Amino acid sequence: MSAHEAYASNNEKYASTFDKGGLPLPPSKQVAVVTCMDARIDPAAQLGINLGEAHVIRNAGGSAKEALRSIVISQRLLQTREVILFHHTDCGMLTFSTNDLRTIVKNASEGDASVAEAVDQIDFLEFGDLEESVKSDVKFLKENNLVLPGTKITGWVHDVKTGKIRQIA
Repeated sequence: MSAHEAYASNNEKYASTFDKGGLPLPPSKQVAVVTCMDARIDPAAQLGINLGEAHVIRNAGGSAKEALRSIVISQRLLQTREVILFHHTDCGMLTFSTNDLRTIVKNASEGDASVAEAVDQIDFLEFGDLEESVKSDVKFLKENNLVLPGTKITGWVHDVKTGKIRQIA
């Protein structure tokens, strides 16, 4: 059975007892959590977030730059006033450079100029220092004119071995 078939079956069970259809669109805690797409990260369980309480924005590395579009929507249309940024230990974004990944993609599509051109347009936003990446992302959000003034912005590291978090910024 493929993953999507199992998920469809799992959803049938979930939907059979689902009773949260009346939740309002804006998150009740007025918070947006930005974190990595890493499959070991479960923000709801790790932070005690219940359905309807927070926006969870995920991308490779938990990049604030990549999440900005979602943060603007979250704040301007759905009243969030706090952004909590989580990076994590053992992150894949620490293991490569943009040039390395561009080369991998180009080699896999050797001779395809459209692929080479497309991948050259992407900054994969990798980082070499975990704590500095958190500080840099928090600074980026605090200095960004699109983020509402007065927004509470904090930065954290989640340890994938222990499950614990610690505040960095």
